[in-house]
Amino acid sequence: MMKYKFEGILQNKEWLTPGYIHVNENGIIQSISDKADENSHYALVNGYALPGLQNAHSHAFQYAMVGLTEYHNSDNKQDDFWGWRNAMYKIALSVDPDQIQSIATMLYTEMLKHGYTHVAEFHYVHHQENGQKYENVSELGERLIMAAKSVGIKITLIPIFYQKGGFGQKASESQRRFISKNIDEYNKLFLASQISTEQYEYASIGYGAHSLRAVEPMIIKELRENFNDHYPFHIHVAEQKKEVEQSNQYLGQRPVQWCLENLNLDRHCHIVHATHLDQTEIQELAKSQANVVLCPTTEGNLADGIFSLLDFQKENGQWSIGTDSHVGINPFQEMRFLDYGQRVSHFKRSVFSTGTEYDSGLHAIEKSVINGRRAMGNDNSEFFKSGESFDALVIDGNSPLIAVCSPHNLCSTIVYGSDLSMYLGTVVNGKWVIKNGRHANQINIEKQFSSSMKQINCR
Repeated sequence: MMKYKFEGILQNKEWLTPGYIHVNENGIIQSISDKADENSHYALVNGYALPGLQNAHSHAFQYAMVGLTEYHNSDNKQDDFWGWRNAMYKIALSVDPDQIQSIATMLYTEMLKHGYTHVAEFHYVHHQENGQKYENVSELGERLIMAAKSVGIKITLIPIFYQKGGFGQKASESQRRFISKNIDEYNKLFLASQISTEQYEYASIGYGAHSLRAVEPMIIKELRENFNDHYPFHIHVAEQKKEVEQSNQYLGQRPVQWCLENLNLDRHCHIVHATHLDQTEIQELAKSQANVVLCPTTEGNLADGIFSLLDFQKENGQWSIGTDSHVGINPFQEMRFLDYGQRVSHFKRSVFSTGTEYDSGLHAIEKSVINGRRAMGNDNSEFFKSGESFDALVIDGNSPLIAVCSPHNLCSTIVYGSDLSMYLGTVVNGKWVIKNGRHANQINIEKQFSSSMKQINCR
C-alpha cells in the first residue's frame, strides 16, 4: 500500500487541500481525504494532482510528419486539407511494423509527459505496404498496443473500417493499406484486434468507421446495428466544407443530419471534428448525447474551420479533446486553442459555459476528462474515486505561479498558464511513469525513434 500526501487533489467541484490518498499494489485507490490517518506514514509530494487527461483521438503514425507540410507557395493549387492528405498517404505507405511501433512509443511517451494517461487510437493503417493483409490481420494494431504497454499509457484501440476513396468512389492505390472490402472483412479485423488487446491489461477495444465518404453509409448503419452499444463508436464527420457539399450531392443530406437519422446516436458515440454544422444539427446532436471529439490544434493546422462550441454548449452538448495529427500534444494547449477560437469568433471571453458563474479552467478539465473517458468506454464521472485506478498529472507546487495561487484560481492558472516546466510528473495506476520530465526508458525510446526516422528518411 502506498500513501501519498499532496498539496492538493482536484475533485469534481473543489480541491482537497491537503489531499491524502491510499493506493494498493495494483494502483487502485483505497481511500481519499483531506485528513490524514493518525498512524499512517505518507510520501510527501509538493504538488497538485489533477485527474489524468484523456486523448480521445490519435493517429499515431502521423507524428512522423509533424512540420513536414508547412512549405507553401503561390503555385500550390491544393494547399488545403486535401493536399495535406496526399502527403499523409506517403507516410502511411512508407512505415513498417517496427517503425510504427517506435513512432508510437515515442509519441505515447510525449503524451504521458504532457499529462495524458489514456489514448484512443483511431487506427486505420492495417495492411502491408503492398496492400496485402498480414498473417495476423491485427499486426499493426498489436504494435500500437505493445508501444502503449512499454511506456505505461492506457490505450483504447479503435480498428477503423475504411472501404472507399470518397462518396461513390473506389479506393485509390494510395489507400491500399487501409482497406476492408466489406463488413465481413472488418468484423475479422475487429475480432483480431480484440484478441490483441488481451495482451495488455490496460488495453481495451472500440469500433468505428473512418467517415461517411470512406465507408458506404448504409454499411455504417449496419455496423452500428450489429455492435449496438457494447463498445464506444468513433467516426470522422463534417470536417471539411467540401465533405458537406459532397454528402449533399451523394446522400441528399448533410453528414451529421444523415448520422442523426440513421445511426441511433447516443452517449456511446464519438463524432470527431463536426466542424461544419447548421443550427438544427447543433441542437439535435446535443440532444442525442453523442460526444463531439475536438482536436483544435490539428483543426487549426489543416484550416478545417472552427466548431460552433458556444451554440453547442447552450444546448448542453458534450465534448472531449484529442491530438489527432499531433502538431500539438499538450492537453491544455488544446483547451486554450478551443476557447480562444470561440473568443475571437464571438468577441466575448465567457464562452466555455452558459452558467451564471463558472471557472473556465475547471470546466475545461471536467469536459476533457469525463467525456474523454467515455471515448474509452469508461463511464466513471468522478475525478478520483475509491475502487478506481490512480491516474494523475501532478503540477509542481514550487512553480512560481502555482506557489502563490489560491485554490480558487488554481485550475484556470494551470489551464491558461502552465507548460512542461510546471509539471512534476505523471502517475498511471499509482506509479510514476514520468518524473521530472523523463520516462525511465527515455534514452532507449529516443534512440529507437531516431533510428526509425532515419530509415524512413522523410525528415
